[in-house]
Amino acid sequence: MPELPPRAVAWAETMAGHPDDHLVRAHAEPGPGLAPGSPVLREQREEWEAGHLRPGAALAVGAGDREIREEPDPERTCFERDRDRIVHSTAFRRLAGKTQVVVFPTDHQRTRLTHALEVAQVATSIARGVGANATLAEAIALGHDCGHGPGGHASEDAFDAFVPGGYDHGPWGADVVLAGLNLCAQTLDGIRNHSWSRPTPATVEGEIVSWADRIAYCAHDLEDAADAGIVDLADLPDEVVQVAGRTRRAQLGTFVRAVIATATATGSVGMAAEPASALAALRAFNYASIYTRPDSVAQAQAVGAVLRGLVEYYAQEPLALPVDFVAADQGAEGRVRAAVTYVAGMTDRFAFAQAVDLLGWNPDRLPRGIGRGA
Repeated sequence: MPELPPRAVAWAETMAGHPDDHLVRAHAEPGPGLAPGSPVLREQREEWEAGHLRPGAALAVGAGDREIREEPDPERTCFERDRDRIVHSTAFRRLAGKTQVVVFPTDHQRTRLTHALEVAQVATSIARGVGANATLAEAIALGHDCGHGPGGHASEDAFDAFVPGGYDHGPWGADVVLAGLNLCAQTLDGIRNHSWSRPTPATVEGEIVSWADRIAYCAHDLEDAADAGIVDLADLPDEVVQVAGRTRRAQLGTFVRAVIATATATGSVGMAAEPASALAALRAFNYASIYTRPDSVAQAQAVGAVLRGLVEYYAQEPLALPVDFVAADQGAEGRVRAAVTYVAGMTDRFAFAQAVDLLGWNPDRLPRGIGRGA
């Protein structure tokens, strides 16, 4: 057996931890301690919510309102369980390989996963500031984009032709991708309806996530585009600069405080006219300068061609699907839905590799990332 380096030996020596009287410690020396007492369990946290959250906030009660009845968890509230299930799901992990704005991001640009984390941070900040249920807001935010396919919003356009009524990442995420997690109705509703074109969410926390999503992506997409040389922050509209500044930090602070101020003053989740207008101007600038620039349009067209080709292939060759995706209904509609479900779950790299391996595509037809063409 080869001799192990000192670091590996030191790491192995902590295999069993550090015994000390009646317990085992992670470190050799005792650290700071807590006063002994009883565990803080679910029922105590539910009591705290009932006594401290603002009237109108969603309250966690028992096992929650789930499609399949469950017994309450001793330690966690129903919304804490939802958050944990989303974080540990394969759909959430795959967001690390899905486009936020550009395919093949560089080391510091956002993916769908880092976007979801930033939305969760904004949402919990707002929820705590207004006295709403921060855990429910966090769960909705972490799960809100799990219905996105490879290549960003271009995937929705690609899948529209195969899904009756069109493909919308919010409902698809709630009703298809995350359906097996048996999440609470409030969590699913917030995921389903976070987009501003959807019906109003049933909870205050769902509305908070709708604002948090827009605040987060407007600020961080601008930052990514500026770092990539796509836009110049000097070109930002004066209205945006005067109200919210040029940096992500300033913009997030301005818009988060604006929602908190309006919600606590009026009881409705929203913004006063001035910051809302500045956010709209920032979003319009991003649309013109980032999302609809020629390279982005070319990227979306290339993504759409890949995904349509893959869905058509798997619909015609259903036995090529993993066994978990083979449609119970082997009619044409069932085969197409199974194909969409599988392709929508792919990461960017896997989808593009499948286009080469299964469809025989020339790699030059594939979408390109920053610095590699459209």
